[in-house]
Amino acid sequence: MAKKKAAPAPRNIWMIAREYEGLAGAGGVKDVVRQLSEALVRAGHRVSVALPLYGFMDPERLGFASLGLAFEVAMNYVGEERRELVRVFAKTTVDHGELTIYLLDAQRYLEKKSVYTYTAEDEALNPFHAQGSGHYDYFAMNILLQKAALALMLRRGEKPDVIHCHDGHAATLAAMIRETEGYRHFFSQTPAVVTVHNAGTGYHQEVGDLPFAEAITGLPRRVIDDNLLEGSFDPLLAAACYAPLNAVSENYARELRETDADALTGMLGHRLLARGIALAGITNGINPADFNPENPKPLGLPAAFSPRRRDFAGKRRCRAHLAKRLRQHDFAALRQTGELSADLDQPLFTMIGRLTTQKGVDKLLGALETLLPLDQNFQVVILGTGSRDLEGALTALASQERHHGRVCVLQGYEAKSANLIYAAGDFFLIPSQYEPCGLTDYIAQLFGNLPVVHHVGGLVKVKDGVTGFAYRDHNSAALMGTMQKALRVFRTRPEKILDMRQAAVQHIYEHYTWDAVLHKYLALYDKARKTLPAP
Repeated sequence: MAKKKAAPAPRNIWMIAREYEGLAGAGGVKDVVRQLSEALVRAGHRVSVALPLYGFMDPERLGFASLGLAFEVAMNYVGEERRELVRVFAKTTVDHGELTIYLLDAQRYLEKKSVYTYTAEDEALNPFHAQGSGHYDYFAMNILLQKAALALMLRRGEKPDVIHCHDGHAATLAAMIRETEGYRHFFSQTPAVVTVHNAGTGYHQEVGDLPFAEAITGLPRRVIDDNLLEGSFDPLLAAACYAPLNAVSENYARELRETDADALTGMLGHRLLARGIALAGITNGINPADFNPENPKPLGLPAAFSPRRRDFAGKRRCRAHLAKRLRQHDFAALRQTGELSADLDQPLFTMIGRLTTQKGVDKLLGALETLLPLDQNFQVVILGTGSRDLEGALTALASQERHHGRVCVLQGYEAKSANLIYAAGDFFLIPSQYEPCGLTDYIAQLFGNLPVVHHVGGLVKVKDGVTGFAYRDHNSAALMGTMQKALRVFRTRPEKILDMRQAAVQHIYEHYTWDAVLHKYLALYDKARKTLPAP
């Protein structure tokens, strides 16, 4: 009788990231890091996450305790030997597997009031720290995170089965553990993998001061010089020499290698292709339980509903509640311009996210400026922050008397307010210029809010006419035409809308839960281990 094959041993996995949902976030990275970590734990693995303790975080209120552990990290500048002190807070939960989150406390992080950019408060204190601009010491912040995480592993005797680095903020680690004498022996049997959440220009965390990059990373100068993209040291390009890379959707990985869209990344994908380096694609998953309107209380919703069961009475109550709160200007944490009338039969377009050209807000403005006068029977709510010009153009649109009761812009972000907008909406606008994966389309679908998307990158997972509406040309006319198509179906084929809402949720449960996606990451971890040199 053949022996039963033994189950693979649980893995010891470390995540290095600048974001984690519920603690610190600015985009989809926070959701991926948390949900992937929790999925790994549910599968029985041990996961540790290392991220900065920013100045806006209160570790005790968040349930963290000091480990009583402090150490200095070498952070040399050119011609100046330097060290920075790091203290460590931690919180551990045990459920199937073990999840530990480490907050790395350093002065460099305590000075920051936002994850990546300066705030209005920063600008008031220092005019050179303009609101919305990136932190001047971004590269040092990233290197400190990576060095401190490695020092923590050394102090605790941790030799992970894999170190999972998220985006350019953590990608240099893959080179450091192979090229730096202080790390390469200890971590000789520990592979790294790097997930590219966004390869767009400005997201690589590149640095143009090459002597500074050499000094602060401790990497040999040949590594710096061999990994230049447009003249700057590029952490993602460097990481590819030492670790498997993956993009957060199969289609985005393909676009970076095969299309002219790679010009938006500094041609990173084509450079990898020229080196013979593969870029895997793993489409992000989602945990539907986190956005289940059948359980409204944790989400801050006034009523339950169920797109899976075609039960939308509660969704109408959510719409009424949103409109009432907007008329009362009852969103204290947000800056409101405009409001909605009480006409609940008008279809509602929604958008939540960064108000930037990458997110297609310029194209949305063009579409709305034309469509609002043409069609008097729909409403729009937009939530987010971004460039001053686009925020100003949106608020100007909402301020026009002819659009009173039809357009509302909420500047800022607050999770339960976002949930209410997702739940109230009929259509969710994602006119992105490019989109590595997209998580808001998942969230909207789980709330019965059908996405209207530019069919690019990871947004190709939205099936036109089945789970949402899609268009191919990145311009205002194509977006407006698709909005008109959605309105036409809403008004003439209400049963079709119900079918699409139900199909969208079912598609997520069948293909895009983290439990369904997880095996692809486990396979990537196995691939990374197989590339290690023999001990």
